[in-house]
Amino acid sequence: MKLLKKISFQHKIKIAVLLFLFPLFLEAQTEINSQNKAICPPKTILEIFKKRDSALVVKPAKNNFFLVIPAIGSQPATGFFFGAVAQYTFKGKQESDKYSVANLGITYTVKKQWLINVKNNILLKNNRIFLSGDYRFYIFSQPNYGLGTDIIPPKRDQDSNFSIDSLAQAMDYNYFKFHQTASFEIRKNFYFGGGINIDWYTNIKDKELDIENGNFTYHYNYSQEHGFDDLEYFLTGVSLNLVYDSRDNQVNSSHGWFANINYRFNPVLFHNQKYSNVLYAEYRNFIPLSQKNDRYILGIWAYGQFITRGEVPYLNLPAIGWDQRSRSGEGYTQGLFRGNGLVYLSTEFRFPITCNQIFSGVVFTNFVTASNKDNDLALFHSIQPAAGLGLRILIDKKTRTNLVVDNAWGNNSKGFYLNAGETF
Repeated sequence: MKLLKKISFQHKIKIAVLLFLFPLFLEAQTEINSQNKAICPPKTILEIFKKRDSALVVKPAKNNFFLVIPAIGSQPATGFFFGAVAQYTFKGKQESDKYSVANLGITYTVKKQWLINVKNNILLKNNRIFLSGDYRFYIFSQPNYGLGTDIIPPKRDQDSNFSIDSLAQAMDYNYFKFHQTASFEIRKNFYFGGGINIDWYTNIKDKELDIENGNFTYHYNYSQEHGFDDLEYFLTGVSLNLVYDSRDNQVNSSHGWFANINYRFNPVLFHNQKYSNVLYAEYRNFIPLSQKNDRYILGIWAYGQFITRGEVPYLNLPAIGWDQRSRSGEGYTQGLFRGNGLVYLSTEFRFPITCNQIFSGVVFTNFVTASNKDNDLALFHSIQPAAGLGLRILIDKKTRTNLVVDNAWGNNSKGFYLNAGETF
């Protein structure tokens, strides 16, 4: 750990690139093993602890898998937290049915916060109906860091004592979110539909705001500039949704691609609302890199979120780590980068470590850029990179569900992540 602290951020990126390329040299040996899977059948980490005799018993294949894992960690927004995440993966009885995923997460933190998340990505009626939802109830606190990705200055302009914590402005609030779309197949792999979107922020406490002494915050200044109450706001809308999904397995894809375009309309229905439109566009592609071993995969994930018309409250502006599964921006704390528009790109190289598929690895990079209309900061004027590596531990063969352990380094930042299912 001490050695890592002495290595510059640029050198960490270079090391990650080398690690990204290194597994290619392992491919020849692994391909030899993969030619005969009977010699090296897949095995989960759970099977290691089973008795040898029980492993010989052939059990009927299940079309569902239920998993509960502990959630333990620490980040600036929450401090130390603990809880549990439950994931249910299932499919219909037809061979062509694809797997669906539903998640429930409950977390409590030392800052007396409660975070309750419910997520769903469900395919019904032989993949003809696609449901996608994100429900949250947070008794929460999260620092604000300002708008745009230029909040972290270039290395040449940084003071030797610069810290991201010096930008943080503490805030408490309660958050209720209900986002649900339903899309229907209009052509093979193409879906069209709509959704309902509700975001409600209450009990907002800007801890560093002191109007009498002239101490203003990012949140207060934005709210005053754009005419929003700085104590509570409510955003409701409806959306049109277009989806393409040819992935073989949304839990852990080995090939295929996914695209989603969602256009949200937020009318004025209540006090302290303004009309706005928000565009969200997402793309994921999974490219096999070997004809002999489908476990060598290049994964690409890109998304953009943009306020195309009108204005939204500060906490509803696009921000890193606030995607449906809160997986974007590894290497940076959630909400660090926020703006009127945001573009995110992540690439992963996934490779096998053991022949029996218990262990595999990943090397990844990601990049984020956010704009700030108030300061005339355009997208791509400032880009913040990160890189990292991770371990995958197989816990269910049928659904290809992995336990995910990632470590990432960003610009003046780092993070450790424990999850079920791939990052994307």
